[in-house]
Amino acid sequence: MSATASNQLFDTYFTQPAMRAIFCDHGRVQGMLDFEAALARAEARVGVIPQRAVAPIAAACQAELYDFAALAVAIASAGNSAIPLVKALGKQIATHDAEAERHVHLGATSQDAMDSGLVVQLRAAIVLLENDLEQLAASLAEQATRHADTPLAGRTWLQHATPVTLGMKLAGVLGAVTRHRQRLRELKPRLLSLQFGGASGSLAALGDQGLAVAEALAAELELTLPEQPWHTQRDRLVEFASLLGMLAGSLGKLGRDISLLMQTEAGELFEPSAPGKGGSSTMPHKRNPVSAAVLIGAATRAPGLVATMFAAMPQEHERSLGLWHAEWETLPELCCLVSGALQQALLVVPGLEVDAARMRHNLELTQGLVLAEAVSIALAQRLGRDAAHHLIEQCCRRAVEQGAHLRQVLGETAEVTAQLSASELDRLLDPAHYLGQARLWVERAVAEHQNFSR
Repeated sequence: MSATASNQLFDTYFTQPAMRAIFCDHGRVQGMLDFEAALARAEARVGVIPQRAVAPIAAACQAELYDFAALAVAIASAGNSAIPLVKALGKQIATHDAEAERHVHLGATSQDAMDSGLVVQLRAAIVLLENDLEQLAASLAEQATRHADTPLAGRTWLQHATPVTLGMKLAGVLGAVTRHRQRLRELKPRLLSLQFGGASGSLAALGDQGLAVAEALAAELELTLPEQPWHTQRDRLVEFASLLGMLAGSLGKLGRDISLLMQTEAGELFEPSAPGKGGSSTMPHKRNPVSAAVLIGAATRAPGLVATMFAAMPQEHERSLGLWHAEWETLPELCCLVSGALQQALLVVPGLEVDAARMRHNLELTQGLVLAEAVSIALAQRLGRDAAHHLIEQCCRRAVEQGAHLRQVLGETAEVTAQLSASELDRLLDPAHYLGQARLWVERAVAEHQNFSR
């Protein structure tokens, strides 16, 4: 088995197949060939090459016509993928039309073909990302609304804090996803930009027709025309990489919280069950958070890839040595990682299994202590903040020492009962009555999502 074939073992788990198809060898080659075909059409439109040369060139711009194994060997000597591909393209055209072969790649350089080909790939990748993000946002909005009033313990520093709701937690993820969708929409015109500068960016080989060809080429590829070529100005790609890193981080946050809530000691929230999912090779009872593992794994790997893109920014002069090369596999791998995480999130969020009774049970583990703040604030209106805080702190200490419920201790404390009735204490120690603006946060996050999606 080849190394390439063996690497496919993990792709189904970590990568969306459609995204891998965009960035496979065929996708990379076809992206460059799309550039070459569009260049021929643009130059014919402007009058730089004869119109009759376009059809033979375009006919040869089909990735299926080329030997990828031979290209791989040639790349090792050439230093990039465009040089041997353009040679192979020329030979392919020459077998049918020697005259047309003379007009291939006119005025362009290898990086033009590779960068513009990459941008064409990224455009297809963005379509997948946008579709998945839209579906994920819709699922998060639905679940957040459904569980807007489902209370569970808030956790700070991994300890029980005051109550929150499951809907509020999911609305937090929804808000982040909506912002990422906004960022993606905003950066698209900058990212989906033609790279065409010739040998060192001046398009001198095309004389006074350089700009006209660039305009026609951008139109052919349906890309924006930048103010100038960007061979060594990589901020567009790094901006996109940064967004992918943030998206991976937000999905990782979702995966982390799900995995923590799936812990045996919590048992409040679970990934949807399926035959064979999450099992152990030795322990029949196990139900592992296998989707959360992908979300966390992607969030762990993404920062290093984003850092590589940043490290590759200070590229030398007009064409880079090594730094450009460092991008070739990095950005596609980021796309594939994030796409895989999104696929797992889309498997999990719509089918989340919620144990609301266990959430309520866990809220009682501290025997009312998680609601000490509520009692302290109520008393502060009558005794003053410092006095109320000190009094409830003493009550909490006695409750812990006696192993008693805070409600019992409060009811036995004259300074408390003189200010708060039994019914007031019961209400203050009911988690459902201390959820603050949790429902409003859900409504606001859902409204932001709906406004963006209109």
